[in-house]
Amino acid sequence: MQLDIERLIADFGGPGQLAEDLNRLFADEPVTRAAIYKWRERGSLPLAQLNKLAGLAVSQGKRFDFNDYLIGVGTGAEIATQGPGRNSKMGNRLYIFDTTLRDGEQSPGASMSKEEKIRIARQLERLGVDIIEAGFAAASPGDADAIRAIAEVIKDSTVCSLARANERDVRAAGEAITPAARGRIHTFIATSPIHMEKKLRMSPDEVVAAAVEAVTIAREYTDDVEFSAEDALRSDINFLARIFGEVIKAGATTLNVPDTVGYAVPFATEAFFRELIAKTPGGDQVTWSTHCHNDLGMAVANSLAAVLGGARQVECTINGLGERAGNASLEEVVMAVRTRKDIFGLETGIDATQIVPASKLVSTVTGYPVQPNKAIVGANAFAHESGIHQDGVLKHRETYEIMSAESVGWSTNRLTLGKLSGRNAFKTKLVELGIVLDSEEALNAAFARFKELADRKREIFDEDLHALVSDELSSSREEEYKLVSLKIATETGEAPVASIVFLAHGEERRAQSSGSGPVDAAFKAIESVADSGAELELYSVNAITKGTESQGEVTVRLALDGRIVSGQGADTDIIVSSAKAYLSALNKLMNQEQRLNAQALV
Repeated sequence: MQLDIERLIADFGGPGQLAEDLNRLFADEPVTRAAIYKWRERGSLPLAQLNKLAGLAVSQGKRFDFNDYLIGVGTGAEIATQGPGRNSKMGNRLYIFDTTLRDGEQSPGASMSKEEKIRIARQLERLGVDIIEAGFAAASPGDADAIRAIAEVIKDSTVCSLARANERDVRAAGEAITPAARGRIHTFIATSPIHMEKKLRMSPDEVVAAAVEAVTIAREYTDDVEFSAEDALRSDINFLARIFGEVIKAGATTLNVPDTVGYAVPFATEAFFRELIAKTPGGDQVTWSTHCHNDLGMAVANSLAAVLGGARQVECTINGLGERAGNASLEEVVMAVRTRKDIFGLETGIDATQIVPASKLVSTVTGYPVQPNKAIVGANAFAHESGIHQDGVLKHRETYEIMSAESVGWSTNRLTLGKLSGRNAFKTKLVELGIVLDSEEALNAAFARFKELADRKREIFDEDLHALVSDELSSSREEEYKLVSLKIATETGEAPVASIVFLAHGEERRAQSSGSGPVDAAFKAIESVADSGAELELYSVNAITKGTESQGEVTVRLALDGRIVSGQGADTDIIVSSAKAYLSALNKLMNQEQRLNAQALV
């Protein structure tokens, strides 16, 4: 690639000023004025120095994108002066690839039913996500069915299925996305030395051949093919350039460079992308993508660094959901790009007012609560406790707020329905929330539960509806266990006693037990009949909305024989919601279908 070095140096105030500013910021690595003159003479500069320029621009509050100075294409560790053109895919549009339904579902106990996946997919479409990775078709018939169902209802977003680089996986993905208005196959294979040697037990030549074959087969189903090099940030960059160049020739249109184990750091990620794009034959004709994990807490920072390095697609999840420490958080990436246009100069297609509704829906469905101090979507994200901060915000919001709560959807979550509201108004609101019930019977049942809730709760919120419908969809499926009634006797100084009636395998069973508290008593009463042998790994209670009338949403996580499942329950009575959640988890344990645990960008 060729840079307009003369203009670049001039934009930083000339050789003298640039040397002075660089040495002030990077005192341990001084740069002489003579060195800068040499850059200008050669028409090139080392990537390490280019990274320093980017850091200098940030420190000065300037926007800096090396693509603005790019006038050629080449290879090598330095930016060379050869060949015309620039990366045609490096425009000002950043594509958002959401993998909540695939990578997010790999979180322990976060598996979702087909109906729940469809609800989340509809919300992602409303959010404006460009690509929805709906699942991993080869994992199980259930996964393939869910992808196919999402492909049938989603019209504006591209629906994608993951596939390992083998014929069986790729063809399963191709069949699953067939109904989609726009479909993508995302195939991958590991490229780092440790993965190729220890996991794949394949030579580099074999890995390249498998990648090319997978992309070739994928092209039989769609022109939109993404290829990922698993563990790319720990791979040899020259080998990556080779394999990426070969899959481009085979027809891949998006190349993903994942930090699979969360090992990268931002400045190195930016440099890695720049060098890799420069070295890859045909790299100017594809979209480059980043997929970062959060093991060291830098997934969002690394994703943004990759964008500065030339990536134009970010793979992320709602709330940063994902295996281990999770993925890059969609809401943080989007709002960083939007808030700091001076740095990134990019636009996304995201409707930011749908961010909070999406966050709350995913939290409700998966049972993974959002921590209060979570950026953008946490309950405290726009709360100001400090008196100085409160005073400043009251005088002028932008003194302490770089974005408004309304801009990300915090002010749009109230449902203006009550116990006098009619069935049609209820149905209309469900449609607005992206909740579509399959039958009139299901709608009538949900409406009846809504009326029951409205009798107990004066104010109803969107979150209440999501919880109510989740409860209804769960109870409408054939279940081994279902709550009928619960009675709790508790008194200070006395052991609480729970008396419960529930359906077990279609038969009404009664049980009674004492415990250290009412929840413990209820769970022991259930177990006296179920005798599951499961270990309780997590018990979590969250208020769905504000006020003492709020429904309590309980998550129960059970482990048995290596399987981990989560159950959810919601009710204005915490003990009732706890019993519902425990029975929900038992029902999932009874479901023997196992998902294939692919080594998929984890």
